[in-house]
Amino acid sequence: MNVSEAVKTRRSVRAFTDQPVDLETIRRVMDTARWAPSGCNYQPWEATILSGKVLADFRKTLADAAMEQAEYDWAAPGNEDAYKQRLDNVSKGMFGAMGIARDDTAGRMQAMERNRTSFDSPALMLCYFPRLMKEAQWSDTGMWLQTVALLLREEGLDSCFQEYMALFANTIRDFLGLDQHRYMFFCGMAIGYRDQDDPVNNFERERVPLDDQIKFLGWE
Repeated sequence: MNVSEAVKTRRSVRAFTDQPVDLETIRRVMDTARWAPSGCNYQPWEATILSGKVLADFRKTLADAAMEQAEYDWAAPGNEDAYKQRLDNVSKGMFGAMGIARDDTAGRMQAMERNRTSFDSPALMLCYFPRLMKEAQWSDTGMWLQTVALLLREEGLDSCFQEYMALFANTIRDFLGLDQHRYMFFCGMAIGYRDQDDPVNNFERERVPLDDQIKFLGWE
């Protein structure tokens, strides 16, 4: 798979098969991802990847955990109409694919709760970094996460980024044995093989037209 194919076929997968993920495959992906861009070569990202019994134990812990106040805000863009419309469009596609009506509040909440089990993926990566890292290093971590996602596609795997996990940051740090004061928990990443037939993995997504976002100057 070339890079263009990996970019275009990557999507947030929310239904996985029960096929296990081979450790050597994950190690190969993570080893290559070390070469992602990093300002000043800080390489701020850290992660723990769970599978098997440890992942099952983690899911039991999360099932009983109360939601917390997230330590960062991912929803602020929704206060501006253009960005809110993009959110509304993808929500309409996703919930529509699952047959959940717009006014079915209970159904939507139940669907969102599936984030707790990472959609039953066979592997889960939990990403964190020291709190001393600032905006530039958050950006570096994002580039690393994207690199991981594209390398997973090269291996025939899929993923779903889960900022939702930040609602359980204290619980997750305790489970992983991380210092609550030193580490910022960032996100989860569900990893596995996509269920090709599940509608939630097949609804149409939108992207902003190129010329609405990018200007090209200096070409005659």
